[in-house]
Amino acid sequence: MKYTTYLFCLVAVTMALASQPAVGQTPSAAYVAGTVSALPAANDDPQDSILTIRKRVDEVNVLFIATDKRGRFVRNLSQTDFNFLDDHKPVQSIVNFRRETDLPLKMGLLVDVSGSVHTRFDFEQDAATSFMQHIIRTGFDKVFVMGFNGHQQVAQDFTDNILLLSQAVHSLRDGGGTALYDAIYHACHDKLLKEQSDRPQRRAVVILSDGDDNQSEHTQAQAIEMAQRAEVIIYAISTDDSGLILRGDKNLEKIAEATGGRAFFPFKMKDIKNSFTAIEDELRSQYVVSYHPADFDADGRYRSIEISALKKDLQVRARKGYYAPRQ
Repeated sequence: MKYTTYLFCLVAVTMALASQPAVGQTPSAAYVAGTVSALPAANDDPQDSILTIRKRVDEVNVLFIATDKRGRFVRNLSQTDFNFLDDHKPVQSIVNFRRETDLPLKMGLLVDVSGSVHTRFDFEQDAATSFMQHIIRTGFDKVFVMGFNGHQQVAQDFTDNILLLSQAVHSLRDGGGTALYDAIYHACHDKLLKEQSDRPQRRAVVILSDGDDNQSEHTQAQAIEMAQRAEVIIYAISTDDSGLILRGDKNLEKIAEATGGRAFFPFKMKDIKNSFTAIEDELRSQYVVSYHPADFDADGRYRSIEISALKKDLQVRARKGYYAPRQ
C-alpha cells in the first residue's frame, strides 16, 4: 500500500513538473494553484506536507458594447461578428464569448460639489438618487458615494441600501475648488481596485462634474491609468449648461473614451435623467469576451485592445487597453 502511494505521488509530481514552462517559454498572466501530496514519510502520516504546483494562465476579460449607426444597441451578435487584437496582434485563442446582462455591479457615484456646479446641484442630486433606485438590485449590486471638490470624501461606503445612498447624496454640500483627477484616482485605487472577486463583476464609475480641474495632485493620465488597472468603465455627465464645448467637456470625453465608457452633455435639466437612463441601459447591454493574448509577457507594460465589428455600420466601444501583471 505504501509502495502504491509512493508511486502515485511520484508520477503526480513528475507530471506537474513536466507541465511547467521550459526555459525561455512565454509566461502568462495569472497564477492558478493546484496541490499534490509530497512523498510520504516513513510513518505515512496523513498530516505530511503538501507540495503546491503553480501554473501560470493568461486570460484577458473585456466588456464591450456594439451599436448601429443610429447609436442603438445590437444585442444578437456572435463571436464571429468581431475581430479581436491584443497589442496589435490577433489573439491566440478565444476562451469565452457571451452577451452579459446580469453581472454584479460594483459602482462609484462621484459627485462634483465644487462651487462651479451650484446652479443645477439640487436637480442633479435628485436625478442621481432616481438612477440608483432603478439600477441597484438588492443583494446583488453595491454602490458607494463620493463627493469631491478640492478634496474627496466617501459619504457612503459600498451598500445596496437605497435609503442610505440617497441620504448620502443629499448630504453633500457644494463649494470649493475641483480635484477631479484625484477623485477618479482614489475611487479606482482605494475602492474598486480592492473589490476584486473570483466571480466576474462589472466595475463602473459615474461622474457628475463640469470636468474642470484646478487642484489635483494626480494628472489626467494617472487617473486614466488607475481606472484601466482597476478595469473600471467611466461614465461622465457634464454639469456645464453653457451650451458650449469647453475644456472640461473635453476632459470628461477623453477619460470616458479611454475606459470604454461615454460622456454625456445634457443642456436641459430633463436631459440629465435621460443620461442616467442611457447609462443604465449600457450597463445591462454588454458583451464579454475572454481570450488568451499572443506573445504575452508578464512585464507590467501597457497592452492595447482593439475590437472591431466585421459587419458594416456597427460600432464597438471598449476599454483601450490594460496593464499586464509583473512576474
